[in-house]
Amino acid sequence: MSKNAKINGLLLLLVAALAVLPLALGLGDHKEEPFAGADGEAEAAITEIEPDYEPWFSPLYEPPSGEIESALFSLQAALGAGVLAYYFGLRRGRRQGEERAAARAGGGTSAVDTDKGA
Repeated sequence: MSKNAKINGLLLLLVAALAVLPLALGLGDHKEEPFAGADGEAEAAITEIEPDYEPWFSPLYEPPSGEIESALFSLQAALGAGVLAYYFGLRRGRRQGEERAAARAGGGTSAVDTDKGA
């Protein structure tokens, strides 16, 4: 098993632990909505401290249900992940292309030619 495979496996286990541990440990069981968003938590804390508080702004669009709001948030996250993946893939492809061009111009082998895993 290569070093990169071990690191990727450890990172995958870490992400899985971060997702499962709050559920397994019962964090948030004492709350009505155990994993509510930060906006809702902040609103509850503010109204508890200052009951007469009036917000400065109102949302531009209020989704009709929580499911639609969740779907829009998931779509936003997926689009962001896609943009980041495209950017990093483009950078890696350009770097590999430059290395191959340099290897052809120099007539020698490069790290790209000898490393079949990358």
